[in-house]
This record gives sequence, structure tokens and C-alpha cells, in this order.
Amino acid sequence: MNWLNSEAFVLLGQHIKWSDMIGNVIGLLGLALGWRRSLWSWPVQFLSGLILFAAFATAHLSGSAGKQIVVMVVAAYGFQQWNRGRRQAQDGTIAVRFATWRERAVLLGAAAVGTLAVGGLFTAYPSLSWDPWPDAYVFVGTIVAMYAQARGMVEFWLAWLLVDLVGVPLNFANGFAFSGFVYVIYGALVLWGLRDWWLRSRKGPRPLMEGAPA
Repeated sequence: MNWLNSEAFVLLGQHIKWSDMIGNVIGLLGLALGWRRSLWSWPVQFLSGLILFAAFATAHLSGSAGKQIVVMVVAAYGFQQWNRGRRQAQDGTIAVRFATWRERAVLLGAAAVGTLAVGGLFTAYPSLSWDPWPDAYVFVGTIVAMYAQARGMVEFWLAWLLVDLVGVPLNFANGFAFSGFVYVIYGALVLWGLRDWWLRSRKGPRPLMEGAPA
């Protein structure tokens, strides 16, 4: 499996690794499937997380590597949630909705506390990460975004945008140029997906999950 971390090619002076390229292309496909509300979004995101874990673990980015473990765990949770929601829906589709104000407060609070906790851990143990605070932000932000996606919340797209704002420069700074390029594409796809889910949340049936639209 060493070939995964070998150089694939050089793009605009940036050395592109096979693992970085393959993992992010698969992740981009997973996000596109999420926009389509396809159940396959979760197995694809799981595979992306597995490949990117191998990439980040060898680059001394513990937060990003650990994030991929969480990606795989949440992907399994998301698959279960969406599969149940699809079975319960009358038309067999995945219902989406806006989070309640309480849920938004919980998501923001979890993101803030989680980033402080993980960033503090990385700062106390520098061997875990070379960029402790950005690494912690991306790590926690990804968890929050994927959880919101699993619950069918429109706000998950906004969470991804906030992760991208830090994820792009972090990936470029640590030699994962392809991740940086793909995150730019993520940004465009996120805006597209946000619009689609926003419209569907307003005209679709009430989802069989806790909470009413705000």
C-alpha cells in the first residue's frame, strides 16, 4: 500500500500524492451523492475516509487523520439514519429540514467547546499535530457537519463552508495540494447543495425526526 503515499504528479509546483487525490475525488463524489440525497453517499464517504486516513497519518496531522476515523464512524451512523428515514417516508425519499434554534445552539456550542478541547490537547502534546488549532477546527467542524447531514439538517452545508475556509489553506500548507484544490470545488458544490436542500425543506413533507423547522 506504499504506492498510495507516493507522488502521482506535480501540479502548479505542488506535489500530488495518490492517496490525497484518490481519497478526495471519492469524497467529492460522496458529497455530490449527499446533495442528491442518495443513500450511497455514506458508503462512499466511508471509503474516502479510509484512504485519507492513510494519507494524513503519514503526514503527522493527527487531527486530520483522527477526523477520518470519525468520518467513517459518522458515515455508518448516517447510513443507518437515512436508511430508517427512507423506510418511514411515504415516497421513499430522504426528508430534509432546517434545524431548530435549540439544535443550532447545540451544534455551535459543540463546535466551540470541541475545538477548544482538541486544540488544547494538540497544543499540550505538539507531537500530535504541527498545526494544532486549525487542525482541531477542521477535525471538530467535520464531525458537526456530518452529524447535521445525518440528521437531514440544511445547516450542514453551512458547516461545510466554515470548514472549507480553514481546510483549504491548511491542506496547501501541509503539502496536500490536491485536497486544497478539491476543497475549492467543495465550496461550489456546497452552495449548490445548500440551495437545493433549502428549497426541498420548504416544499417537502415534514420529516420523521425530532424538531420542527425554524
